[in-house]
Amino acid sequence: MAAHVLRHADSNSDKIALSVLSSGDTEDWTYEALKSAILGTGTGLLQSGLKPGDIALMRLGNTVDFPIAYLGAIAVGIVPVPTSSQLTEPETERMIAELKPAAILRDPTVACATHPLQITLNDLTQMRALTPAMFEFGDPDRMAYIVYTSGTSGKPRAVAHAHRAIWARQMMVEGWYGLQNSDRLCHAGAFNWTYTLGTGLMDPWTIGATALIPEPGSNTDALPALLRKHRATMFAAAPGVFRKLLKTSENLNLPDLRHGLCAGEKLSRHLHAQWTETTGTELYEAYGMSECSTFISSSPAHPARGEALGQPQPGRRVAILGPDGPVPQGQEGTIAIHRSDPGLMLTYLNAPDEAEARMQGDWFLTGDQGAMAVDGQITYLGRDDDMMNAGGYRVSPVEVEAVLSRYPGVAQVGVAAVEVKQDTHVIAAFYTGPEKLDDAGLRTYVEANLARYKQPRAFIHLPELPTGGNGKLLRRALPAYFKANSP
Repeated sequence: MAAHVLRHADSNSDKIALSVLSSGDTEDWTYEALKSAILGTGTGLLQSGLKPGDIALMRLGNTVDFPIAYLGAIAVGIVPVPTSSQLTEPETERMIAELKPAAILRDPTVACATHPLQITLNDLTQMRALTPAMFEFGDPDRMAYIVYTSGTSGKPRAVAHAHRAIWARQMMVEGWYGLQNSDRLCHAGAFNWTYTLGTGLMDPWTIGATALIPEPGSNTDALPALLRKHRATMFAAAPGVFRKLLKTSENLNLPDLRHGLCAGEKLSRHLHAQWTETTGTELYEAYGMSECSTFISSSPAHPARGEALGQPQPGRRVAILGPDGPVPQGQEGTIAIHRSDPGLMLTYLNAPDEAEARMQGDWFLTGDQGAMAVDGQITYLGRDDDMMNAGGYRVSPVEVEAVLSRYPGVAQVGVAAVEVKQDTHVIAAFYTGPEKLDDAGLRTYVEANLARYKQPRAFIHLPELPTGGNGKLLRRALPAYFKANSP
């Protein structure tokens, strides 16, 4: 996988592979320097006692150290687990218990539970100067990396991916990006977000293009000036970033921008039209998941039609399934991707039965509803479960509810994503108990026990929660209670 990402590094040795953008000077990495740092890190990890097949939990911040360590591990056969720096110590403790990692790659400023082997950020930085390691080649079906996702059970699942997953990403080059080696692709996300790792870094590097990443802490307001100054030809972000730019930026004249790339949550037609009208450039949307990256998208060659999301990328086998198999064109069903797709996960680590339960014959069920038109365009029709999406992060309500249920004075709790203004959603918690609780105390509690993107932004006390005939909580009814209790 790492060798594939760096396949053009030798022929593009002096070309800028990565620029970390700021209002002043940029931090530039040539392909030669990038490859040397990655393979030097691989050498250092092996010298630390790690061996191919070992798992390394990544607890690093939003810096270039993250992708270097990630690819350095993969290059020598070590299995990295990229995680959000927002996770709390209790959350990482559960991960360590499940993964049993051989080491933690650790920035001391990032929260993490104890582990006997913690390779510090300073150690990782010094490794870059070591003699470059040789790539560890092997079976493309062997495990390459692990990412965490939240399932409907409320317990985040460890998703194991194979080295072959990088092969599937080539389908995005034509099927979503329209990416060329002359492009300068800017991604607004953090280095330690898997969306940034894939779309913002590895995919441009795989074809010899230049990746542009704003420096940590960059304000959204500064993005238009950075895009102009550094002549970005593509801009990738979650819909919320495009929304903020349209709201707060007075000058969205981006002369070098060919188009934008959008993923992480559903792009509204209103936002799409507003961006196109304001900038004169298109937005191309992609649909995917932790278990299979993106596999449905619009692209410059095949724009979405009407309300459609897009179509299966070239080489993908996608179906809309009912209980008895594929449904007629135009009929609603569950979006599914074929078992043979190289981007599909190997399994849920330590939960293979759950992975197999997601299969219907040779098809992996995404849990999302859609309909396919005669021309192959797919319209997204929402989830068939209660997963929330706030700011581009998928969050299980069950996980958040489990944490809040332990707070003194909470008798019953339900959480849901609510729309606070057009196209802007946040997580809200609805609870019952003897009396209304102090919001500040609840916020302090969730800050200590949940990553920021999982934390409710509003707390609503109700005399009772909505339930169905069987007494089960009706989460989909909760947003109406938010509106009723809003000023």
